[in-house]
Amino acid sequence: MRLRALLDTDALGLRLLGGEDELDRTVRGVMTTDLKDPSRYLSGGELVLTGLAWRHGVADSEPFVRILAAAGVAALAAGEAELGDIPEDLVLACVRHRLPLFAVHESVAFATITEHVVRQVSGERAGDLAAVVDRHRRMMTSGPAGGGPDVVLDLLGTDLDLRAWVLSPTGRPIAGSKLAGAALPADVSARLAGEHLAAARTGRRGPHRVMVGTTTYSLFPIRSSGRSAGASRDVRETVLSDWLLAVEADAGDWPAERLDLLQGVTQLIAVERDRRDAARTVRRRLAQEVLELVQSGAAPAEIAARLRVAAPVLLPGLGAAPHWQVVVARVEWDDGLIEGGPVAQSLLEEILVDPLTSGPEHSDRIAVAHTGEEAIALVPLPAVSSEHDGSESGVLADALLEAVRDPLSAGLNDDGRLTLGVSAAVHSAEGLRGALEEARHARRVAAARPGRVCAAGHQELASHVLLLPFVPDDVRRAFTARLLDPLREYDRRHRAELIPTLEAFLECDGSWTRCATRLHLHVNTLRYRVGRIEQLTGRDLSRLEDKLDFFLALRMS
Repeated sequence: MRLRALLDTDALGLRLLGGEDELDRTVRGVMTTDLKDPSRYLSGGELVLTGLAWRHGVADSEPFVRILAAAGVAALAAGEAELGDIPEDLVLACVRHRLPLFAVHESVAFATITEHVVRQVSGERAGDLAAVVDRHRRMMTSGPAGGGPDVVLDLLGTDLDLRAWVLSPTGRPIAGSKLAGAALPADVSARLAGEHLAAARTGRRGPHRVMVGTTTYSLFPIRSSGRSAGASRDVRETVLSDWLLAVEADAGDWPAERLDLLQGVTQLIAVERDRRDAARTVRRRLAQEVLELVQSGAAPAEIAARLRVAAPVLLPGLGAAPHWQVVVARVEWDDGLIEGGPVAQSLLEEILVDPLTSGPEHSDRIAVAHTGEEAIALVPLPAVSSEHDGSESGVLADALLEAVRDPLSAGLNDDGRLTLGVSAAVHSAEGLRGALEEARHARRVAAARPGRVCAAGHQELASHVLLLPFVPDDVRRAFTARLLDPLREYDRRHRAELIPTLEAFLECDGSWTRCATRLHLHVNTLRYRVGRIEQLTGRDLSRLEDKLDFFLALRMS
């Protein structure tokens, strides 16, 4: 479609600020961004939508526009909701680079423009199928009340006779068409999710075809509308959080028009995904605030006050503050090039949803923050304790592991690990700090196990960590002295830093590469130090039992 057609569409509320001579440019897609440098997400021909959050001063406009022009985008559309009038420095920068610039009225949502462009582009490609996309768009613009992704999939069924489902990266059903009938069996969903993740890790472009029994499925990735296919800096940053569209059909013999139509449908569903992600902002902020208070040793009364604010957001209508659990997760890659915290945060927001529930809204009861390489979830529980019926309640490590192990192992491939730790439920603000430590200890226990996806719960700590305060002082002193005194004496004489090395080695779960990086050492130097520790103590740091003894000794010292 042409830029001129966008300007002539009154419903979009676009006002041209510059570039009258360039209105015959072709628009091939749309991308929303507030990044200072979105170049890695651009492939050319896009209408770029921005709320101007990247602009902190006059000097920011020139480099931003220069990047867009170099990438070959069709035009820039800036929203008026944040700053009112579009800054003059941005207008001038667009004139210098011959980049058409539109102002978007504050009453017009970017999603409306995105959907319009997707509809037009898909319509031009798909010919007679454009009417289907138009009906999809009209349903999607009505928001969640209009049915969301389910309505889009229903139209795929009625108009194209296609059974289709939207699945999470763990295989949890997000939406399904009426034609599809009941949800896919859990084992089929998990298989499809795993096949999709494995294919994405190899860099193969979708759709991916998978045979389950005698049925063929075609899998289409659903990415955030701000990312075009293949645009991410590293597929590992998003592979564990992207949804997928599973269609019961073999797309290998489809004409290009139908493939283009399905790609357009994935973009429409991505609008719903973006809406859900935006809604998580408040919950993430709540989790971050509570986590900072807990880790800084704030007074329980202050933490309790913040929890009272969080409870109505996470559990609307609940009369009293609930109980809470803490879940800690780490996603680690062997080469250490990808920051694990944000990946683990997105993943926790997904896997803490009951795998038996469907729909995109059930994660609104989970608040997840990330700090450093770990993500920390604050999970509210109804104010009914397990003492009432003697049963275990809340999040269970074994259940989490069972639900996500197979598909996520495919996404982690042979170079990543996911480890999870789950605390017991606590009933007051005073217990949150202990719950956080408990969840972290459980995660370390999980990290000591083999496998790409491992989890451990608070029950597995009862034999050591939770009993440490009750160990007699003389026993504690004898135990720590036997293990650590030889190292302390060696450090005192040679300044060898064996104790700090031991602590770092255990904190890095025995990873030579990560530990050497943390200590700024060559791996061979680290191996020498660990060998000296083993020689002085007679222990073997490749054995879980000896690692655990050292861990306990350091904790008790």
